[in-house]
Order: sequence, then C-alpha cells, then structure tokens
Amino acid sequence: MKSNIPSKKNKIIFLFGPTASGKTQLVEDYFSNGYQIINADSVQVYRYLDIGSAKPSLELLKKIKHYNVDILNPWEQFTVGEFIKNSDIAVQEIYSCGDIPLVTGGTAFYFKHFLYGLSEAPTADEKIRAKVNDMLNTLGLEKLYELLNTYDPISGARININDSYRITRALEVYYQTGKPLSSFALPTSPRNNMDPLIIGLDRDRDELYERIDKRVDIMFEDGLLEEIKKLKGMGGTLAWPALGAIGYREFFDASLTGEASIKIIKDKIKTASRRYAKRQLTFFRSFKNVNWIHPDDRESLESLLNSYLSK
Repeated sequence: MKSNIPSKKNKIIFLFGPTASGKTQLVEDYFSNGYQIINADSVQVYRYLDIGSAKPSLELLKKIKHYNVDILNPWEQFTVGEFIKNSDIAVQEIYSCGDIPLVTGGTAFYFKHFLYGLSEAPTADEKIRAKVNDMLNTLGLEKLYELLNTYDPISGARININDSYRITRALEVYYQTGKPLSSFALPTSPRNNMDPLIIGLDRDRDELYERIDKRVDIMFEDGLLEEIKKLKGMGGTLAWPALGAIGYREFFDASLTGEASIKIIKDKIKTASRRYAKRQLTFFRSFKNVNWIHPDDRESLESLLNSYLSK
C-alpha cells in the first residue's frame, strides 16, 4: 500500500539485535505502515521451522509484507549471495510501492554483506573443499569450529557454531590462501548508493539472558517438540542445512546420542542461545554508524526515525 511517509529513493532502515532482544515487537509497534520487511534471519527463510526460529506470527505476516520468509525447504542450502540477490529485488519492489525497506533479523553477516557487499575471498578449490569435507566427516563439526577459532577468531565470532556450510567455507579459504577469511577486504561504502539508518537494540546482558530463557520455555509450551516430530517424520536429519540451527540441532544430536530428557535438551538450547547472542553482539558492535538504543526507549527511536525521514 502507498505510504503516507515521504519515501525517498535509497532510504533503507536496518534494525538488528541479538536473539530475544525485542525486534519483532518494535516492528509491530512502529513499522506497520509505510514499511515492508526484508527478513535477515537465516532460519526463518525455511518452511516448517516456525516455533524454533521464532518466526513472525501469521497475523504479523499478513499485516506487514515480509520478504525472505518461508522461501526454502529445510534440506536446501541458502548462501549469502542468494540473500543479497533476493533482497535487492525486494528493495526495488518496496520502492515501487512507495514504501521504505526495513531490514531486520539477527544474522549478522547478512546485514554486513547486504550493506557493503561480498569480500574478495577466492572462489572454492574443489580439492581443498574435499579435504575439508573429509575433516568434517572424521573430526566432527565441533572440532572444525575449534580450528576455525584458532586460525580465524574473527570469523569464528561471526559464524554460528552449528553452521557447517560457513565453518567449512572459512576453513577452505584459510587452507587455500594461508590467510583468514576475515582478512579479505570488504567494501567500505554502502552498496547501490544506500542511505541507511542503522539501529541496534541494546539490552543489559542479564536482562537479555532472562528473556532468552523465557523465550525457550515459551517455545516448548507452544509445541516445539511436535514441530521436531513433524520434521523427523519428513525424513529430517542433521544433513539438512536448516536443522543445524539452535533449537533444532539439540534434538537431533540427542537422537544420535540417546539422550531422552527434554530438560537436558531445553537447557542446551538456552545455553547455546545465550552464547549465540554474545557472538551476535560482538559482530554487531563492529558495524559503523550504529544508533544503539534500548528497545524500551521509544522516545529515542521516534527521534531517530523523525530525523532520518525528514532529511
């Protein structure tokens, strides 16, 4: 629908924060009119992963147009290059409606590469790729993640411990060049002449961790276990890219090890989520020109938006 906000070409808002920081509530409260959403969450792109990914409700999806939600099956891979391509198309569609794109989610490297573009890292060497895949099969993903943090701790902070695709890709680059993936230069100016407003949500760590624990409890109450059973019934295994995500991997790991206690699985999800939130914040704080606000500080948010939109 046509926005009442004077939409100016190249204006685009980035709203990011760690898991459970309150992004969805702000979207609902402040961005329901005059905006369309470009989802930047690497799990919400998948169909059938609704509860564990904290996907927006059907009501919110109907209320505000969302891109990059429910676009893939869980056995399909989704690269950052594909995210950029999809999102570039979405931006033009949003502008054509007279609205402003709002990029929001928690996958830090989606934000970074969509805003600045991809690095100059070399294309894959198939022999090295085969070598790293052999290492994955013999040593396991956890050991490869340890190796990544030894060789390239910056990339280690950016990449989810369960993201086998990006962990192996970063190691491929290191073995191919002798240099960490993070050392390859990123462009320093926004792509496509973007005029971005970048907003980061900042909560006290104890407050954030309490919200994470509560969110996980609610996921179980809302039927996460039933969602896992449906995925297993579809033939889901850890070979599916989507099921390496926090909230899903813990169940499939438990199936392999014989752990049956829901409490143990729930505690592991909470621990993994807190660690992931810490890594998200580390990466988000490396961004330039971020306006950090507490999600409850609505006055600061309104001031930021009014100033930006009036330019």
